[in-house]
Amino acid sequence: MAETAYKATHRVRNFFYLFFILLIIWLALTSNFHWQELSVGVLVSLVISLILNKNYLGLGFPPFSIKRIAFFIIYIVVLFKEIIKANFDVAYRVIHPKMPIKPGIVVIKTTLKQDIAKLILANSITLTPGTFTLDILGDTLLIHWINVKSENVDEATKIIGEKFEKYLRVIFA
Repeated sequence: MAETAYKATHRVRNFFYLFFILLIIWLALTSNFHWQELSVGVLVSLVISLILNKNYLGLGFPPFSIKRIAFFIIYIVVLFKEIIKANFDVAYRVIHPKMPIKPGIVVIKTTLKQDIAKLILANSITLTPGTFTLDILGDTLLIHWINVKSENVDEATKIIGEKFEKYLRVIFA
């Protein structure tokens, strides 16, 4: 009985978080605060929240919370910063006369348990230029790296994955 009430509480809370996040996205995309736009945004956010709320926990995502949302925002900022740094690094390697690259495949380990968290980690690594996730095998990821700095699993994990994983651990805890 208590577990049913717990799930119901999560469903209601997730509904409201999802509704407000979708409404904020709507407002950011439309940049319009006329009553017609607001009413359509509320209606669309409401319908999408009703549809997605039932399936949300089934996808393996954790319940919404303010802490998780805050860490997700920080994670997005870190991801963009790493993408920009990697772009400059790859651009340097392309325009350098000797093209200093040392490509190779390295293995990194993850402590993430949920498949969706591992998928987000793999995609984040792939989004940064110079790295590409080839496969996820249990708690290891195979990464193609344009400039291998270390073939040691622990060092490669620290260099490539730890900057993303520390935030994903909190988001998916």
